[in-house]
Amino acid sequence: MRMLRTAWERLALYLPVILMGVLALGTYWLVRSTPLQTAPAQEVPLRHEPDYFIRKFSVKTFDRAGRLTNEITGLDARHFPDTDTLEIDSALIRSFNEDGKLTIATANQALTNADATDVQLFGDARVVREPTLNPAGQLLPKMEFRGEFLHIVKASQTIKSHKPVDLTRGSDRFTADSLDYNNVDRVIQLTGRVKGTLVPQIAK
Repeated sequence: MRMLRTAWERLALYLPVILMGVLALGTYWLVRSTPLQTAPAQEVPLRHEPDYFIRKFSVKTFDRAGRLTNEITGLDARHFPDTDTLEIDSALIRSFNEDGKLTIATANQALTNADATDVQLFGDARVVREPTLNPAGQLLPKMEFRGEFLHIVKASQTIKSHKPVDLTRGSDRFTADSLDYNNVDRVIQLTGRVKGTLVPQIAK
């Protein structure tokens, strides 16, 4: 009995040391078993690569009153998320201004922003504004722009090009190396080698 008590007393004396050892082993096992926490992934910058494609499509946009403002059709299109632009093959764009006047643009390829308010036309580019009446009731003749590149900005109602253009207004025709047309001011700036043919209007 006395030997049992002595053994128990010795065990009690070393018990804290034993428990600390078991706890240390358990902690070591827990650390080894727990997967390492990975560092938060850094945001990868978007590359100029398409994230989706469209074939033989037609897209329409409307204003808050439900009126059609733009209609874009094309053979193929690619969307680029880094610039939020749409690259269109065999593009046809019908655009209406606030007065409902229609402008039609076509090209081998077009690059447009999300709401088609900024459009760049490449290859056999053509922009046509059909005859219309101005606020004073006067007839504005048909206008047609042609070239290998045309840049249309709807908000400022401008058409620009740094490449040779061909402009037809009614029966008059002009060619130039570059173009800056402002539809608000009705001002056309032609630069470079400018040539023009003016057809006299015959009074009725």
